[in-house]
Amino acid sequence: MVTEDNIVPKRQTFGSMLQSDPNHDHDEYADISESGPANYDNRPSGLNSDFNMISPPPSEDHYSLSSPYSVPSLDLTSPLSQSPWSSHVESYLYTGLIGSLIREEGHIYSLAASGDLLYTGTDSKNIRVWKNQEEFAGFKSNSGLVKAIIINGERIFTGHQDGKVRVWKVSPNDPNVYRRIGTLPTLKAYIKSSMNPNNYVEVRRNRNSVWIRHFDAISSLSMSEDQNLLYSASWDKTIKVWRASDFKCLESISAHEDVVNSVVVGFDGLVFSGSADGTVKIWRRELQGNKTKHFYSQTLLKQECAVTSLVVDPSSNFLYCGSSDGLVNFWERAKFLSHGGVLKGHKIAVLCLATAGNLVFSGSADTNICVWKREGGDHICLSVLKGHSGPVKCMAVEEDHVPTSTTGGDGQFILYSGSLDKSVKTWRVSSWPPTMQPQIQDQSQWCTS
Repeated sequence: MVTEDNIVPKRQTFGSMLQSDPNHDHDEYADISESGPANYDNRPSGLNSDFNMISPPPSEDHYSLSSPYSVPSLDLTSPLSQSPWSSHVESYLYTGLIGSLIREEGHIYSLAASGDLLYTGTDSKNIRVWKNQEEFAGFKSNSGLVKAIIINGERIFTGHQDGKVRVWKVSPNDPNVYRRIGTLPTLKAYIKSSMNPNNYVEVRRNRNSVWIRHFDAISSLSMSEDQNLLYSASWDKTIKVWRASDFKCLESISAHEDVVNSVVVGFDGLVFSGSADGTVKIWRRELQGNKTKHFYSQTLLKQECAVTSLVVDPSSNFLYCGSSDGLVNFWERAKFLSHGGVLKGHKIAVLCLATAGNLVFSGSADTNICVWKREGGDHICLSVLKGHSGPVKCMAVEEDHVPTSTTGGDGQFILYSGSLDKSVKTWRVSSWPPTMQPQIQDQSQWCTS
């Protein structure tokens, strides 16, 4: 069985730095105690490539694109040799590393960004909250490493290795304190369901479980367009549909023949799922009276290698799919979801995808991030972000609202990348090709080849 997590062997985490909150039971989270400041590292030792933005050379076998545009060959070293927050850098348009968030407690498995807050989940079961590149708050669990995080207004949903979805909300009295307000399924719903023999389904040979509960790790979370439904994908081969208002499980979809690695809500009432069985499937949501029901629509992709990640672009016009063979396939809504092409920027597994504006980001087990720009139905590779020393497991992206002298802030984004090297790196990414980006005043800090 191939999943996106068994690409790289798992390592032991450093010791626990957290305390349990006596107000919660042992299965739930508590506020993180003070255990020393996290390291916001803007000068990673021994890794000069942390500050590199390298555009890929036009190699036919490695970087062949579904685009007629040529790819610039350029190797630039970032000017951030002292502080990543120097004022002269803020006034210019560029692509490169801003800094690193390092907390030696485990591999980074999940990220979510909302406004000026960044949420990070690790295999040490902790969720940390960062603000302005500094540790701001956190909460923890005694079971279930954090595999997925999604923001829904004031609530944070987290998916865990133990098959549970937990729901959090910031305290109205203290923005540094987060409280658990629910667990999916709820204890009441689980007990009620377990009393009816008809609610049990066979999950493994000689093992039954109630249908409202995932019996294996949760791999992905997604919210419906109206924010009323939560979808959870699991290694138990199912997708479950939850009502966000009261956390009730409405439906369980037997989606794939192998673990489901990704679920994403698309457009026109469609839901997309990707699995280690090598398929991407479409599910159609329909209303039946007061109930919502999902029906299988079609299979977009069927291949030998595992599907690891799915993402829909902000305009809801393109669906992207990352696979363990290093390829990114995409489909176009305007062409009735016909296959649009393949992005070839990695030689080994693509583990995560993200989109913003007309940019697409692919993170890979090769430790690199490819930045793609979409122009119509064509894509060009703008740059390859190098700096991680381990596979890139998750990404989150926000619009950069810092004005520049060239664009006033348009076309710039802040990308967060989490890796199995236990760091989160922060990148400023421009949608302009490297050859069109203005030069930094201090040319002596640049190295070109």
